[in-house]
Amino acid sequence: ECLLTYGGHVGSVYCAAFSPDGAQVLTASEDGTAKLWSTESGEYIRTFGGHAGEVFSAAFSSDGAEVLTASEDGTARLWSAASGECIRAFE
Repeated sequence: ECLLTYGGHVGSVYCAAFSPDGAQVLTASEDGTAKLWSTESGEYIRTFGGHAGEVFSAAFSSDGAEVLTASEDGTARLWSAASGECIRAFE
């Protein structure tokens, strides 16, 4: 039984991951973004944007404070999960 559907990306979703506490879901997409969602309500929280290509992978840090995304543009980006600010780009 499907409990929730997260719809908001334009294009395919390549990756999905639960936050360490299970309260959020992170998705990575062909549209060049990763998005953060509430697992309880399905509500959209924020977008991690800035890659110049598709985002193939996204993961939480072990404490859930940061998000790492990896893109076909050849970069990985480290983000604050709370604010959505890009902390560092790895090129």
